[in-house]
Amino acid sequence: MTYQRWTLRTENTSYTVRLSPDGPWAELDAWGPLGVEGGPSALDWSRRTHFITPADAAPAEYLPYGLRPFTGSELVASRSDGEGRGVWWEFAGAEADEGALRLAFHDDVLGLRTVLHYETVPGTDVILRWTEFTATSRELRLERLDSAAVNIPVSGVARLTYLTGQWSQEFQRTQLDLPRGTFSIGSVQGVPGHAYAPWLAVRDGGSPAVYGIALAWPGNWHITAEAEPGGSVRVRAGRVPHEGAVILAPGETVATPQLACAFSPEGLDGLSRVWHRYERHLTGERLHRPRKVLYNSWEATGFDVDADAQLELAKTAADIGAELFVVDDGWFTGRADDTGGLGDWWPDPAAFPQGFDQFIADVRALGLDVGLWVEPEAVSPGSRLYAEHPEWVYRIEGRPGRFVRNQLLLDLGRTDVQDFVIGTLDRLLGTYEISYLKWDMNRPPTERGRPGAGRVDLDAEHVAGYLRVLDHLRSAHPDVTVEGCAGGGGRIEHATIARTDVVWPSDNTAPLDRLSIQYGFLHAHAPHVMSSWVTDAPGIFDPRPRSLAFRFVNAMCGVLGVGADLRTWTPEQRAEAARWIGRYKEVRDVIHHGEARLLGTPEEPSRGVQYDAGDRTVVAALSTGRLDGAPLVPGRMDRLRLRGLDATARYRDTATGTTYSGAHLLHYGLPFAWSGDHDADLIVLLRE
Repeated sequence: MTYQRWTLRTENTSYTVRLSPDGPWAELDAWGPLGVEGGPSALDWSRRTHFITPADAAPAEYLPYGLRPFTGSELVASRSDGEGRGVWWEFAGAEADEGALRLAFHDDVLGLRTVLHYETVPGTDVILRWTEFTATSRELRLERLDSAAVNIPVSGVARLTYLTGQWSQEFQRTQLDLPRGTFSIGSVQGVPGHAYAPWLAVRDGGSPAVYGIALAWPGNWHITAEAEPGGSVRVRAGRVPHEGAVILAPGETVATPQLACAFSPEGLDGLSRVWHRYERHLTGERLHRPRKVLYNSWEATGFDVDADAQLELAKTAADIGAELFVVDDGWFTGRADDTGGLGDWWPDPAAFPQGFDQFIADVRALGLDVGLWVEPEAVSPGSRLYAEHPEWVYRIEGRPGRFVRNQLLLDLGRTDVQDFVIGTLDRLLGTYEISYLKWDMNRPPTERGRPGAGRVDLDAEHVAGYLRVLDHLRSAHPDVTVEGCAGGGGRIEHATIARTDVVWPSDNTAPLDRLSIQYGFLHAHAPHVMSSWVTDAPGIFDPRPRSLAFRFVNAMCGVLGVGADLRTWTPEQRAEAARWIGRYKEVRDVIHHGEARLLGTPEEPSRGVQYDAGDRTVVAALSTGRLDGAPLVPGRMDRLRLRGLDATARYRDTATGTTYSGAHLLHYGLPFAWSGDHDADLIVLLRE
């Protein structure tokens, strides 16, 4: 049978789409390593159906309710009055360019044009998918408008991997088998949230081949996977309108968020490197700007911010090798605690009696850059901003507004609120020599309304406002480093990562708790965006003590920072910190630019992360479990098997001079003699 077929190729993969022989829709023909399309499609099926339609069983790339009535659709549309629910479209043409494909479908009766977009990302194995809708003749109501459907051919039971958690326990790698049925994750908190990340990986039974998706949307979202009859898994993903539907005016076009799709034949570890390369692409030229070692004063001083104490901390931070000093919450007027001040972004003259500009000059004289914490979307009920503009917060007429963390949330979808935030940040960055902003968000929207505005897409408008402000920061202040945070890891996805330099995975900085968080995080996100601090925080979920070395090596797996109260550290601890920071500066280019491999899991006695760039290999090794009792009883060194090395080459440990063959490191691994006093190490290997 002859049918139209298109193939998109990335660095190492092929993705082939065809028009279905069974109806007016596109379906997946092949997806996998380059050349996988050279044969009969693994998604072909018998085309016998009972009590469902062919569209319900097809590996369709995108289908509306109407054409696909029973087994899950990506689009639910009707006239604005709710009548005529369903779409029955016809194929309207294709446009194919180098690395791009557009497939158009048109429902003349409803008056809806739908275009499926595909685009490869140069230098990566990622394909971006999104969908555009145009109301061609009348106002339409879109109840569901997913970005895409992703078909995954499985020969056995699908193994799903996803990232779960809660505040202070984000990015926990979680797995389940889905032989049949429906699996769904998402958020309606106005941000991706702490419970689930908008990311999913699907492995074909016992095969190492793994497929992944990630949704670029910092608002409400869902990912739904369905193990369908006939041995396939179909994943739908997209945003979730807060208002229950999007209204499309005649002639108006709306586009969905982009869904990044990836494949690796090397399992979850290989898939992680695909995502890391993609995020290096998103960072662009900013990747080549070294991410400085920061000191953040929050855990040392909390809201009790004053110039003298901050300068004392800054001097000690400079002594141990920090390059950036960030003043966290509490620097602005009215902020004695979390009940006031938000919205009034002016330095507190009582905290900085010589002036904030003099304080910054004093810090910079120590050789440190200066950063500030801000929460632009928040407002305190006692602030001057709220007194002047109570209409700027989300609210429902006649209903009480709830405080979360003693604050309200600004409606960032309003242009005047966006202009206020942009003006505030421009003033701060234009008045003072500030080179770093930590953007936080500590509450979700609850009474989410805008009285008198009529039918508005509040979730999408807030996202657009948030991205507009970030885009302005990038263009107007290109040298300022921006950190994304939302009560920890509550708003981490590709739209944010593309516009920030680093993100904050969690407010939990305890060593073993953080180890588990970072293990999950690095499955989905790159080391160069992962801000991680050394603190004295005790474990919440795993309180076993760990050394200062462990805390440093763990934090060095991403972008190193320090957040402990350095005034309480002994001279010996400060000297050790200086040594670790010095070592980190020597290898951070490998950590941030190299290929990362996850070695072991947090549940194993030893785990680590391997980074390879050029002729250097850096291994961050951590002892996470019980010791073997040696030397009191017979025992052997623990080992971490490395991966991706040249088996025929030789590698020299730059600290000890010990040389290893690549075959030895691949087969036996690096040896470690852990003890109660030695639970972490950083090994640098040089290929000879």
